[in-house]
Amino acid sequence: MELRPLIRIVKDFPKPGIGFRDITTLIRDGKALDEAASLLADRFRDREPELVLGAESRGFILGVAVALKLGAGFVPARKPGKLPAATWRAEYELEYGTDALEIHADAIRPGEKVLLIDDLLATGGTAKACAEMIEKAGGEVVGCGFLIELTFLNGAAKLDKYDVFSLVRDEAE
Repeated sequence: MELRPLIRIVKDFPKPGIGFRDITTLIRDGKALDEAASLLADRFRDREPELVLGAESRGFILGVAVALKLGAGFVPARKPGKLPAATWRAEYELEYGTDALEIHADAIRPGEKVLLIDDLLATGGTAKACAEMIEKAGGEVVGCGFLIELTFLNGAAKLDKYDVFSLVRDEAE
């Protein structure tokens, strides 16, 4: 199944000059969502991840689907102040600003294998922050999987010590 045609590009959102990749048009199609989750899970299955970490909020959707395919647990990386217990925090830069994410400090046990899944790899800031939190908690990042990669923003360079895989690679805005 070709996934690219199911992704809508919204021009000038959230700021002028940004071509926002809207995955709601893909995830509303059950077969496409299943295909995307299966392809990502199969790519990293041999790494035997015990957990999948997904970043708020669209990483939750894809991350849970991949976790179910792998029989793994799921760890949400949330915006600050949303988790009720002690957290690890990482700040990062977006292609259009800055932000931060947190995970529960006890969400990942030392030595656990964690697969990072998100909908989009742009500048790499979000994914790098997530990988740093996984490692701060003592986990091992076994891979980074994305539905879409904006290769022209070179975000994969920030993740060069990890196995990075993307289903759809866009080379231009």
